[in-house]
Amino acid sequence: MDRQGNLNGEEFENIRGPVPGERTAQLSSVLRAYESRGVTYLGADFPVFWQSAHGVHVDDVDGNRYLDLTSAFGVANSGHGNPRVAGAIARQAGNLMHAMGDVHPTQGRAQLLQRLAEITPGDLCKTYLCSTGAEAVETALKTAMLATGKSAFASFHGAYHGLSFGALEVCGIPKFRAPFDSMLAKRTLFLDYPHGSCDFEHNGARTIRERLEMRDDIAALIVEPIQARAGIIVPPEGFLSALRALCTGLGIVLIFDEIYTGFGRTGKLFAAEHEHVVPDVMCIGKAMANGFPISAMTAKAAVMDAWQPSQGEALHTSTYLGNPMGCAAALANIEEIHRLELVSRAHELGRELGERLKALRRDPNVADVRGRGLMWGIEFRDARTCERIVRRALRKGLILLQSGEEGEVLSLTPPLVISQDQLNHGIEIIEELLATPVSP
Repeated sequence: MDRQGNLNGEEFENIRGPVPGERTAQLSSVLRAYESRGVTYLGADFPVFWQSAHGVHVDDVDGNRYLDLTSAFGVANSGHGNPRVAGAIARQAGNLMHAMGDVHPTQGRAQLLQRLAEITPGDLCKTYLCSTGAEAVETALKTAMLATGKSAFASFHGAYHGLSFGALEVCGIPKFRAPFDSMLAKRTLFLDYPHGSCDFEHNGARTIRERLEMRDDIAALIVEPIQARAGIIVPPEGFLSALRALCTGLGIVLIFDEIYTGFGRTGKLFAAEHEHVVPDVMCIGKAMANGFPISAMTAKAAVMDAWQPSQGEALHTSTYLGNPMGCAAALANIEEIHRLELVSRAHELGRELGERLKALRRDPNVADVRGRGLMWGIEFRDARTCERIVRRALRKGLILLQSGEEGEVLSLTPPLVISQDQLNHGIEIIEELLATPVSP
C-alpha cells in the first residue's frame, strides 16, 4: 500500500541479516530485566522487535522486512500504518487529544456513534464506546444483567472474550482460568461449540436448548461467530440462526463477540451477516480503528435502555471513553474499508486461499484446514510442528501466529490489503517449510 493508501502488491520480504539480530538481542535483555516475565516470551530465536509497519510489511530494529500474515492479532485490516487513518489521528492529536468522557463529549464521538448505527446489522443502534475488547465484553454482560434481572451467563468451551475478571468468567479455555479459579464466580454454563458440518440445527441445538432450560438464571449467551483463539473454529451453517431462535424463545440476551471477526475479516462487514442474524448485543474492536485502541458494545435500543438516564454520575464509564483520536481513527478506517472495497476483497481472496490451503490436508502433519474470508487455520497433529513452522518462517521473513488451545493451529489473518501475489508467496513459504524435514 502506497502513501495514498492504494493497494500495492510488488514487495515481499527482505531479510538483510540474522533473525533475530543484534539489536533485538539487546532489547530482549532490557525486556527481561524490566518487564513482568509473564508477558513476552523471550527465546534465542524468537521474537523480533518491531520498528515500523506499512501495508502488509513489518520492519524490525535490525533492518529486516517481513510479510505479515497476522495483521497483528487481526487489527490492521486496512493495512499497517494506513496513511488516511494515521493522518486522521495526527490531525486530531494536533487539535484535541483527550476530552472528558461522560461529562463533556465531542463532535467526533457523536459522529462515530451515528456511523456505527448505520453499518452494524439490523436494529443495533445504541453504543457504548470502550478502549479494549475485554471492556466491551464486560459492558455487554452488565447490560444483559440490567435488561433481564438475571446474573449468570452461558458461553462455549474454547471461547475467548478477554482476560480481565468479568471477561474471564465467560472464557472457555481452562489454562487462562486456572490460576484465578478461586476468584471466579463459576456460574457460567459452558456449552459445546460445534465443529465442521455437523447437523447442528437438529442435534446440537436440541442439546443446547435442554441445558439452557435447566437454568432460570441465564441473562445472556455470548458467542464468537468463529472462534479465533481456539484455532479458527468455523461452526456449521445454521448455528447462529439456531442460537437466535433459542435465545428469543427463552428470553436470553444474545451477545455476538465480533471483536476478531468484525470489519470485513470474514468476507462480510460482520460475520453475523453470513446467516442474516441480528444479535441483541454485539462487541466490536481490534480492526475498528486499525491500530488505535478503541472498541464498542452496540445493542438494540430495548436492551441498551435498561441503563437509566445519567443523572450526572455514570454507573459505568472510563477516563478514556470516546477518546477523540480513537473516534477520528475509527471514522477514517470505516471509510477506508469501504473505499478500498476490503469486504469483497476478503471474500474473493479468501475463496482462492481456501482452495489453495485445502491441498495441505494431504500432508501427514496436517489434521484440518478451515476458515472463511481472510481468517484461516491450519491445524497440525502436534503443536510442536506448528511452533517449528512459526519460528522457521520468521527467519524466512514471514510473520505467523499460533492459536488453538494447545498451540496446534497456524492462524492466517493477513491485512485485507494484501495482494494475490503476496498471499501466494506467503503460502509457498509455508508449503516449503512443511516439505522440509526438521532434525530432531
